[in-house]
Amino acid sequence: MRSLLPRCSVGYFLQSCAAFPAFRHKRVTQAAVHQLYLQKNMHYLTEERGRPNSHDYRIYFKTSEGKYISPFHDIPLFAGAESENDTPAKKTKKNHSEVLYNMVVEVPRWSNAKMEIATKEPLNPIKQDVKKGKLRYVANIFPHKGYIWNYGALPQTWEDPNHTDKNTACCGDNDPIDVCDIGTQVCHPGQVIQVKVLGILAMIDEGETDWKVIVINSQDPDAENLHSLEDVRKSRPGHLEATVEWFRKYKVPDGKPENTFGFGGQFQDKDFAIEVIKSTHEHWRALVLKKSASGDIECKNVSCCESPFKCSDEKASAVVQSAPAFNSGLPVSPEVDKWHFV
Repeated sequence: MRSLLPRCSVGYFLQSCAAFPAFRHKRVTQAAVHQLYLQKNMHYLTEERGRPNSHDYRIYFKTSEGKYISPFHDIPLFAGAESENDTPAKKTKKNHSEVLYNMVVEVPRWSNAKMEIATKEPLNPIKQDVKKGKLRYVANIFPHKGYIWNYGALPQTWEDPNHTDKNTACCGDNDPIDVCDIGTQVCHPGQVIQVKVLGILAMIDEGETDWKVIVINSQDPDAENLHSLEDVRKSRPGHLEATVEWFRKYKVPDGKPENTFGFGGQFQDKDFAIEVIKSTHEHWRALVLKKSASGDIECKNVSCCESPFKCSDEKASAVVQSAPAFNSGLPVSPEVDKWHFV
């Protein structure tokens, strides 16, 4: 048996903590690494709580200044966007080809644990999905191992379950919009990367609209050459077709039927994808400003001053401090590595 989630080195931890005065003149021991595990993103840190591969494991987010935030509500949709008077960020560029989006990575490529933003918990940490009381792992459908891209979500988006999509005739799935990063780098859970949008796939999951945005990490060596789905088809033959097949069959080993798709399973182009993202961003704005029914969605945030759900830094910190302290991970069953032929 093995630990599923990757750990960073002690050296990487020390480098990440160098920006914090409290760490500069103190010796950080191996024990300290496990007590407070931080990873450095471009603008964000992550802090683990609980035990990896367990029901209580969580990944919380904080700014480089150490303030806890929600990855769902406080990380801007548009990379480099600044909130104006702390209101939710709006798009500022007119040329879509210049726009980069923030992507919150939930699941690294080739891994199986179905990690996701916990939309129903305060500050929306990343946690592992649970079905029927068991931690959820995605099956390996031959010839694939786990997820075939870095999988995650665009912050400040929401697929409204009370809104019927005109393209699919189905309501949203009540989650941030999903993203597949086809870049070369294998990311880690909680990493925030800046991505270029290439296209979108309309999946229908148990009667709900579940858009899948196809993107590439802006730091990827191929990013300068990939501007459209046609570029992907030319440089990576079979990748898009494999993506459709993966989404079609990934629930079959769990006894569920194949998923279906809008547009006959055909991808839509970048401009179409941007319009869908724009729509889900507006639905999120209505959600966080309490103009839409939130249901059981947790909208606590620290940066949207017009939002009735905004809380103080102290209250945000209390949420994290109430979670179990980080501890060593539990073993993962070898059953996770099993092949499935469907």
